[in-house]
Amino acid sequence: MLANLGGASAASQTMLLGREYYQTSFGETALVLTPITVHILSGLLKRLLSSNPKDEPRPISRPLAWTGYATALLFLPIHFLSHRADPTTEAPPIFAVGPAELDFEFVKLGLQRFPVRSWVLYGGLVLFTAVHAVDGLAILWNTYLKPYFNGASVGGSRRRNWAIGGIVIPVMTGLYFVSQEPLMTFTSTANRYMASLTSSIIYRV
Repeated sequence: MLANLGGASAASQTMLLGREYYQTSFGETALVLTPITVHILSGLLKRLLSSNPKDEPRPISRPLAWTGYATALLFLPIHFLSHRADPTTEAPPIFAVGPAELDFEFVKLGLQRFPVRSWVLYGGLVLFTAVHAVDGLAILWNTYLKPYFNGASVGGSRRRNWAIGGIVIPVMTGLYFVSQEPLMTFTSTANRYMASLTSSIIYRV
């Protein structure tokens, strides 16, 4: 979101500060990968094993369900492989793009060289995650926290849409501003970015 104010430079500096805490051998597993995996598996197991009518999962046609599955099975794996796993390939011509080099210039290059694919993948990831999070938090609030706050409900289509828009719009406008900037990295680094992206079939076809 800081890209709206300071472009790729501000976004990269903030992201690199955060990596000190979450992108370590322990931090990434404990703070990112394990919670996501547990959340996905618990949802799948509940859908497959639930026998109590009161605990039956919501229909897959509900936004909470299909946005979750689309994110977990499509957008998130593609994003993780193309932005986290593939850049660490040590073989040439990628030569293991390190965390200090993998900033928003990588995102910028993808948006400029592969605009349609990048906008669809980023947009889908952000929108579907936002819808899933907003709907899920509303259910958690109304189920577990509502009695402690004088029965105050959260929900309603207008409030829901405002919440989703408050997440999606700043992120997507930030990406737009990033995409309009000139690429500010060495040619050799840009070539490694390209090699990393095109190692994925998503960017190669």
